[in-house]
Amino acid sequence: MTALTARTPREERPARLRHELRAVHALVHRDLLRLAGQRTHTVLTLVHPVLYLLVLGGGLAALIPHASLGVGYRAYLFPGMLMMTVQMPAVTVGIRLITDRESGYLRELLMAPVSRSTLLLGSCVGGTAVATAQGALLLSLAGVAGLPYDPPLLLLLLAGMMLASFTVTALALALAVGLRRPETFHALLGLVMMPLLFLSGAFFPLAAMPGWAQALAQVNPLAYGVDLLRRCIALRVPDHAVAVSIEWAGWQPPLALEAALLLGGGALALLWAAHRFGRPE
Repeated sequence: MTALTARTPREERPARLRHELRAVHALVHRDLLRLAGQRTHTVLTLVHPVLYLLVLGGGLAALIPHASLGVGYRAYLFPGMLMMTVQMPAVTVGIRLITDRESGYLRELLMAPVSRSTLLLGSCVGGTAVATAQGALLLSLAGVAGLPYDPPLLLLLLAGMMLASFTVTALALALAVGLRRPETFHALLGLVMMPLLFLSGAFFPLAAMPGWAQALAQVNPLAYGVDLLRRCIALRVPDHAVAVSIEWAGWQPPLALEAALLLGGGALALLWAAHRFGRPE
């Protein structure tokens, strides 16, 4: 009877995969429930980019000539503010990994009958979903930036934010997986994330920056994310096309290549983090 009911290896693999996917789903569901229960925190997270868009965008719009950007400054700034919006919740995943380890919750989570890589993947997907959801809220201000509420355009921007969120979340996990104290991670973020944002072309054209800053932008994932969002806008609103941001020796990589680089960079960071996370605690 036992031989009849025993599963073959071919039957066990799909069952194991379903088990791992349920674990990912549970972690993503937990993060979305946390987002729904922290409305005040969500609003406060959005205040910063909204103020940049309204105050900085309005104040500098009269000082920066329209011709130098190809669009009004608020329209130029909008993709950068979308990136800023998804950056913070994505980075929070790394902070949560460290605090969960410090509080002992991570040890309890590791007792679940799933692989460690699955748990890390669930955290990454959950962080990506939360960051994308918060970025979607900022899309309601597209009209302030002079953009139309065109459904295909909004879907393109949503897809671009999802890709950028995945990459930033994976990088945050890669930074956090080897750390033990949240204070160290916060200090590291101050040294890394804000310079990456300012060197992304979010606020000013990369062509107006010094040569060394333009060189750093070529390896800055946030620069590719901002450029991807701007080019998504140009696809649907041609008169909002801005000057070239990312160039390799005078050649602009295609939009699909930029998306592939973002996806590949995030996947490599996640694989490296999974390798580190697979070591015994």
